[in-house]
Amino acid sequence: MSTKDVAAKPSLYERLGGVFAVAAVVDRLIERVLVNDVLNANPIVNERHHAKPKAGFKFLVTELVCQATGGPQRYSGMAMPESHRHLGITPAEWDAFLVDFHATLDEFSVPPTERAELLAIVESTRGDIVTAPLPVLGGARPKAKPKASSSEAKPKAKAKKATTAAQRSR
Repeated sequence: MSTKDVAAKPSLYERLGGVFAVAAVVDRLIERVLVNDVLNANPIVNERHHAKPKAGFKFLVTELVCQATGGPQRYSGMAMPESHRHLGITPAEWDAFLVDFHATLDEFSVPPTERAELLAIVESTRGDIVTAPLPVLGGARPKAKPKASSSEAKPKAKAKKATTAAQRSR
């Protein structure tokens, strides 16, 4: 590939359609995010979602996406770690955001190449945004155990008492 070919390749920003197209997608994404029950179950996120006018939030995210995709805009908001560390965002909340992200890209028929590039940009921020400690090493979340029937529960309770008594006698 020659230097001329590299210079001729449009930026992701250009391929997305520029600021007006980016702003339309961001507008729809933020509308989804602000009413997402999983995200708003986090009381700190819920408070932040509704503390300021959503137009400002949309403006900042539009600036950020435009800059990250090669546009001339410059993001004027706080750095990702600074703006997210106090929110305690969990991996499950991140995943809920990604569902909204993908649904929005689907709605606007963003082509696969551009979609993959946008996802890579979004994923690059994950470490700055997902700040809640993982409950178990390796990121696995404990699954709820099925409730034992009453006939199964009694032997287990007796076994636990016996184990505890044996430990005390040592």
